[in-house]
Amino acid sequence: MKFIENMTNRAKKFSILDVKLAQWAAIFVTLIVVKLIPQILDINIWWFVALLAICAVKPLYVFWI
Repeated sequence: MKFIENMTNRAKKFSILDVKLAQWAAIFVTLIVVKLIPQILDINIWWFVALLAICAVKPLYVFWI
């Protein structure tokens, strides 16, 4: 538990700029992976839509409720 608390305290120090830069870094890592493994793009689009919905549920819930 100490590890998670430590990481939470570190994340609280982020400014909005830090968060946005981390998001862009994740996008670029994803682009690199797709360029290295182009077969990923052969997956049906509905799998990506389902994963998007699953990943978005908690943040949307926390934001709106």
